[in-house]
Amino acid sequence: MTKPDYLFEVSWEICNKIGGIHTVISTKVLSVINELHDHYIAIGPDVWRESGQHPEFEEDLTMFADWKENAGLEGIRVRTGRWKISGNPVAVLIDFTPFFSKKDEVFKKMWEAYNLDSISGQWDYIEPTLFGYAAGKTIESFSQYYGLFNKNVAAHFHEWQTGAGLLYLEQSQPKIGTVFTTHATVVGRAIAGNNQPLYSNMENYNGDTKARELNVISKHSLEKIAANNADAFTTVSELTARECRQFHGKDVDVLTPNGFEDSYLPAEDEFSSKRETARKRLLQVASAITGEELSDDTLLIATSGRYEFHNKGIDLMIDALGQLNRNKSCKSKAVTFLLIPANHYGPRKDLLEKLNDPGVNLNGEKFLTHYLHYAEHDLILNRIKQNNFRNSHEDNVLMIFVPVSYTHL
Repeated sequence: MTKPDYLFEVSWEICNKIGGIHTVISTKVLSVINELHDHYIAIGPDVWRESGQHPEFEEDLTMFADWKENAGLEGIRVRTGRWKISGNPVAVLIDFTPFFSKKDEVFKKMWEAYNLDSISGQWDYIEPTLFGYAAGKTIESFSQYYGLFNKNVAAHFHEWQTGAGLLYLEQSQPKIGTVFTTHATVVGRAIAGNNQPLYSNMENYNGDTKARELNVISKHSLEKIAANNADAFTTVSELTARECRQFHGKDVDVLTPNGFEDSYLPAEDEFSSKRETARKRLLQVASAITGEELSDDTLLIATSGRYEFHNKGIDLMIDALGQLNRNKSCKSKAVTFLLIPANHYGPRKDLLEKLNDPGVNLNGEKFLTHYLHYAEHDLILNRIKQNNFRNSHEDNVLMIFVPVSYTHL
């Protein structure tokens, strides 16, 4: 295999912690940096552009300054800097909002070139697809400006969210090698998420038919077309490779099992200190929300990841802990934190005030750290209540739902 002179890696989760792909990429970066140094460039969405300080991105206004100015003239708005993880790779964050007004034109071109079916796509499809498209144009712009077309350049795209960028490059700059990785197929997620058997019945499923049945036509279409047009198609396990073969009609070229770079974790002495600080703060938050005095030896339980209620076993975990809570022979106290990003609109002001002043009274909400849109329809909150959790003195298990990736409580 030819080692690339430049490698661009594109994901919705670069400098944007949502789920496991963030961990997959960030924990391999150090190994890539050791090979490619600053010729490895991570590309993510600039979703924090209006939120003040970015928790993962350190902007460098001088980095690629001339190119950024030129890209701006092309309608591409980016920030450059470093991803604040081990290895500190170069990061380019794209403000893809200027493409919102061009979405019909973008999808028209994709239909004409690839028969990409975007008609039924809602906003959770449109937004990341336009980011992917913008990423493709960004890679093209950078490569043209710095004269990279006579070099070995590869662009690695993760998941359907970035597929439009791969398709754009395949059409406009085919000299750039493209890699597409799916970590789990759209149709496979939808089948499992709808309580249907996946692997035991896979050979009887048609991917396009199931996509229509489960209303994921546009996402499946983008994933399938990207997989079939990439120069290299990869996935992370033999099980997912079976899904790809069945739903996309294509075998993966390479299996790339996930690794874990241990420098992702703090050093042992620092880890102990951070762990103790985090435990103390978690207990303070739980005590403030529930009104319960919690001892230092209280058991803390946590799960985190993307909000996939059934696929990630969130429902099973709440039910199991509900059963434990109803077992009154268990006298130990435990607090469970569900650290799962959801549709929130900021931390609770009354909770922030109470953390600074224990005398402040809360408004009665005993499960949430943040305000949640449409809380009455939230699957996690409803499952907590169905299991009769009250976060009262009688409960041996307390439940705290933290619907954010990062919090400063």
